[in-house]
Amino acid sequence: MATEEHSVPETKDVYPLLPLRGLLVFPGMVLHFDVGRPKSVRALEQAVANDHLIVLASQEDGQVDDPSADDLYGIGTLARVKQMLKLPNGTIRVLVEGLKRAVLRAFVSEDDLFTVRVETYDEPEDVVVTPAIEAMRRSVTQQFEQYVRLSRKLDLDTYATVVDMSHPGQFADAVASHLPLKVREKQDILEAFDIEKRLERLLQILSDEREVLELERKIHQRVRKQMERTQKEYYLREQMKAIQRELGDKEGRQAEVDELREKLAAKRMPDDVRDRVEKEIARLERIPPASAEGTVVRNYIDWLLALPWLEAAKSTADIARAERILNEEHYGLDKVKERILEFIAVQALTDKQAGPIICLAGPPGVGKTSLARSIAKSLKRPFVRVSLGGVRDEAEIRGHRRTYIGSMPGRILQGMRQASVVNPVFLLDEIDKMASDFRGDPASAMLEVLDPEQNRAFSDHYIEIPYDLSNVLFITTANNVYQIPAPLRDRMEVIQLSGYTEIEKLHIAREHLLPKQRTAHALKGDRIRISDDVLLEVIRHYTREAGVRQLDRQLAAVCRKVARAVAAGDAKRVTVTSAVLQSYLGPHKYEFGEMETEDQVGVVAGLAWTEMGGDLLLVEVSIVPGSGKLVLTGQLGDVMKESAQTALSYVRSRTRALRLPPDFHEKVDIHIHVPEGAIPKDGPSAGITMATALVSALTHVRVRHDVAMTGEITLRGRVLPIGGLKEKSLAAHRAGIRTIVIPKGNVKDLDEVPDLVKSEVEFVPVSHMDEVLRLALVDNPLDHAGGSLADEPWWADVWSDSRFGGGEAHQ
Repeated sequence: MATEEHSVPETKDVYPLLPLRGLLVFPGMVLHFDVGRPKSVRALEQAVANDHLIVLASQEDGQVDDPSADDLYGIGTLARVKQMLKLPNGTIRVLVEGLKRAVLRAFVSEDDLFTVRVETYDEPEDVVVTPAIEAMRRSVTQQFEQYVRLSRKLDLDTYATVVDMSHPGQFADAVASHLPLKVREKQDILEAFDIEKRLERLLQILSDEREVLELERKIHQRVRKQMERTQKEYYLREQMKAIQRELGDKEGRQAEVDELREKLAAKRMPDDVRDRVEKEIARLERIPPASAEGTVVRNYIDWLLALPWLEAAKSTADIARAERILNEEHYGLDKVKERILEFIAVQALTDKQAGPIICLAGPPGVGKTSLARSIAKSLKRPFVRVSLGGVRDEAEIRGHRRTYIGSMPGRILQGMRQASVVNPVFLLDEIDKMASDFRGDPASAMLEVLDPEQNRAFSDHYIEIPYDLSNVLFITTANNVYQIPAPLRDRMEVIQLSGYTEIEKLHIAREHLLPKQRTAHALKGDRIRISDDVLLEVIRHYTREAGVRQLDRQLAAVCRKVARAVAAGDAKRVTVTSAVLQSYLGPHKYEFGEMETEDQVGVVAGLAWTEMGGDLLLVEVSIVPGSGKLVLTGQLGDVMKESAQTALSYVRSRTRALRLPPDFHEKVDIHIHVPEGAIPKDGPSAGITMATALVSALTHVRVRHDVAMTGEITLRGRVLPIGGLKEKSLAAHRAGIRTIVIPKGNVKDLDEVPDLVKSEVEFVPVSHMDEVLRLALVDNPLDHAGGSLADEPWWADVWSDSRFGGGEAHQ
C-alpha cells in the first residue's frame, strides 16, 4: 500500500502480474531472470501478446511455491518485457525494464494467472530540490563512493553512471538497485514515494553496509597476516633445523630429553621409581614432536620428578618451644593444647613420624585451622592445607586416569608436591563437608589416605606408583563429627573444641584480634584506644557466637571507621567509648542477659547443640479449644516430634497428680512451637523442656524465666543424659541464664565446663521429671496432689473458662 496516497494518480489499469521470489525490480532498472512456474509463464505470455507491460511484485516469503494474493507485497513495479528466450530445460529467460511504481488495488483473477488492477505512480520530472534533499543526495553519493571502493562487486564505471543522474528519485532507485540488500529492505525503498524519505532510508542502509564491509576487510587482513606469520615461522624453523644438523647441534626434543635425564640424576628417589622414569624418558625420546601423546608423557615425567620421594624436613619435637608457640598464638583451649603436647612428646621419644590422625572438631571460628598451623610451626615442618568442602569427585583424592592431556594427580599428591618434603603437616579442612554422587565417593577414598596401615602404599590413579604417606602428619577439621562416615571417623582421634567464654573472648580480642586489626588498618601506636569495657560491650551486644569470627569482623569495622577519621584529618587519635561504638556499629544487636524478662506460662528455655556451638531453644505451648490434636511447628525433626509425643504421654499419665481432668486431651488442641521456624531443629535433648512447657500451659502455672534445661524424657518420667553439655552451658551463660537443669547422668561432664561458667551458673542434676517441675515452675502443681477433683480447685478458674467447655471437663 502506498504511504502517501495524494501522490498516486487516479488512472487505473489492469495488467498481468508476475510474482518474484528473492528479487525486486526498481523503476529504471533492467534485469533478466528465469520464469518456470505455470502461472508466471501464462502471465508473461499474455503480457507479450498485449502491450508487453506486466506488473512485477515480490513475495513476502520466497519459500512459498504457489503464492496467493496475501503472499505478495502491496506495491510493485510496472515493467516492460524486452526479450524472451526459451531454454532447453523448459524455463523462460526474460529481460525486463522497470518503468514506474504500481500500487496493487485489486486482484481481478487468480486462477490461471494473476491479473491486477493497479494505480501507477509517475516520478515527477520537475522535482523541487530542497536543501534537505540536496544534502542527503550528497551524503548518499559520498557513502556510495566509499561502498564501491570497499566492495569488489562494483566498479567505478557503475558509480559514475549512477551519480550522473540528475533526478534525485531515479538516483536513489539506481543506488538501491546496485546494493546487495534483502527484499524487505528494497521493498521499504520502493514504498517510499516521497523522495526525501527515500534518500533518508537509503542513507541509513548505505551506512550499515559500509560498516559491514569495513569489518570484513579488517578480518580478511588479520587472517592474511596470521597466515603469513605462520608460514614465516615454519620457514624459519626449517632453516634452524637445517643449520643445527649442519653444525651437529642437538635438536629440540633431544635437548629436552637430556635435560630430563640430568634432573633424574640429581633426584633422590627409590630404585623402582627411577626405573619407571627412565623408561618414560626413553619412550618420550621415540615419540614424534608433533604427537599429542608426547605432552601426556612429558607431564607425567615432570610429576614424577617434582614429587618428594626421600626428601624430609628436619623436624624438631621441642616440647617447651611447642608449648610457648601454642600459648602465644591461642588463648584458652587448655585440654586441646595438652593433647597436642602429648602427641609431640610421644614423637620426640619414639622418633617416629607415624601416629594417630587428629580431628579438630568444633563450631566455626574457634581456631581449628590456626591450631593446625601452630602445630606445623612448633614442629618446624611445611604446612599444607586442602579444603574438602563440597568435594564430590573421587578423582579429587585419587587423581585422574592418565588417558588425556588435562589429567592430573589428586589433591593429596598435589599438596605433597607443594610441600616438597615427605613429612609435612597436612591439614584436611572441612572433612565433614564431603559428598558423594555418580562420580564416586571421596570419603571412601580418604580411608586409604588416613589409615596408617594403608597409606604406606597410597595409590593415585595418575601416578600409578605406590606413594608412601606414612610420614605425613594428617590433621582434619570438622564442624560436626557425626556427618563423617563411621569407617572414616574410626581412623581419627577426635579432639573437641567448644566455644569460648566471655572472659576468654576478651583476652583473645585484646591480645590477638585487636593487634591484628591495628596492623591491617595502619593504626599503630595510640591512634586507637579501646578499653576492656568497650570490648566487653562488643562481645555482649554485637556478637552471639561460639567462636570469635564475628567479633573479629566487628573490630575490623571499628578500625575502618577510625582509619577514615584519621586519614581525613578529623582526629590524630580516637578513643572508642560506648557512645562512639554505637555510632560506628549502630544500636545493640543482642541484649545480654535478657533472654526473657518475666515468668510466662507455657514458655520454657531449652538448650540445643548445633554445628555453630550451643544455642538457646525456646519452646512455646498453647492450649486452644479443639478435639485432641497435637500440632507441632518450627521445622522439627523426627527425634523432636517423638519427644513431644513422649512428653504428652507422660503428662497424661500424671493427670490426677497434676489435678487435670481425666479427659482434658479430648477437649483441647495442643500446639507446640519452636520459634525460628525456617531453621531445621532436631536432637534428643528437648524432652523435659517440652514436658515442662506442656504442664505449664495445661495448669496455667508460670515458668521461671532464669531457668534453662536439657535432657530427654521417658514415658515414666525418667530424665536421660544428653551430649554437648559444655556447648549448651556456654550458650546459657552468654544469654544470662543462671540456673541450668541437667540430667544426673551428665554430672561427669561438668569437668569439661569452664570454671568461670560453673562459678556463675548453678547446675541442678535431676533424675525424674517431678524434680524438674518442682524447680522450674513458680507454683509446682504436684504440691497440690491429694483429695478429690472437686477439692482445692486452684486450676478451676482456668478449666471452667467458657473457652474450654464451661467447666464440663471436671464434672
